Amino acid sequence: MIDRLIEAIQKTHAPICVGLDPQMSFIPEEVKEKAFRQYGHTMEGAAEAIWQFNKAIVDAVYDLIPSVKPQIAMYEQYGIEGLKAFDKTVRYCQQKGLIVIGDVKRGDIGSTSAAYAAAHLGTVTIGEQERAAFGEDFCTVNPYLGSDGVQPFIKECAAHGKGIFVLVKTSNPSSGEFQDRMVVGDDGQTCPLYELVGKKVDEWASDPTLTGKHGYSAVGAVVGATYPEMGAALRRIMPKSYILVPGYGAQGGTGKDLAPFFDKDGLGAIVNSSRGIIAAYKKAPYAERFQAAYADAARQAVLDMKKDIEESI
Repeated sequence: MIDRLIEAIQKTHAPICVGLDPQMSFIPEEVKEKAFRQYGHTMEGAAEAIWQFNKAIVDAVYDLIPSVKPQIAMYEQYGIEGLKAFDKTVRYCQQKGLIVIGDVKRGDIGSTSAAYAAAHLGTVTIGEQERAAFGEDFCTVNPYLGSDGVQPFIKECAAHGKGIFVLVKTSNPSSGEFQDRMVVGDDGQTCPLYELVGKKVDEWASDPTLTGKHGYSAVGAVVGATYPEMGAALRRIMPKSYILVPGYGAQGGTGKDLAPFFDKDGLGAIVNSSRGIIAAYKKAPYAERFQAAYADAARQAVLDMKKDIEESI
């Protein structure tokens, strides 16, 4: 799957991931009103509005980008109906040829972690049949319960040709409360906790059975665009890991912050933007030009992001 992602990036010339993180405040009134007329002000109505909003965004941008990243919490808050919208979104994006990164941030231990891994990357056995649940191509994983929380996901990557992005240095302002704490590594030297996690990711990524023909592993990392100097250090620590870079746009990351995340060939990273694209129509410079044409605004925001990255790396 990592090779498919790299080749899709090369084909589109766009190391861009669109975050499908719908909030009701992002969805135009006419989309919500139509859904609520059909289903009422119910979970079903909310889920239908989300689905129709996502579908229009995907239809507008799928030919420009290699991947999307639906954040499952935005769907889970609407219960079973929201998860149905998540499932429909995943499948529709895959039908459009997009690689889907499930932003689920799962991480537990033992059979619980194995169940999460099966749900998002693998299959379950029902009678004599193997069935996939959500079936994303990649998912995000929280490593802070240790190796036994990550290994089930790595096992599913190997068995089903999938991939993971392990949280290493996240883009949120308070990430440093824990991730920047100085700790003692296995070599007796002190380093920030995120570097220790990065070294562990590199260890997992060094398994040759997980390495694709482009030299990158199915085990990638999440490193926020808001910390470019840390990104440079982690790029050196994790040479085999593709980096998923959140924090571009709405969280403050800009094109000039991105160069440290890429390798000398312009590969090695894929940059996520969520509300900066899907809610572009609500903000300058798109609001006046596109007004309620939210899908057209999203397309233009992708083109502008692509240009910004091209000029910066």
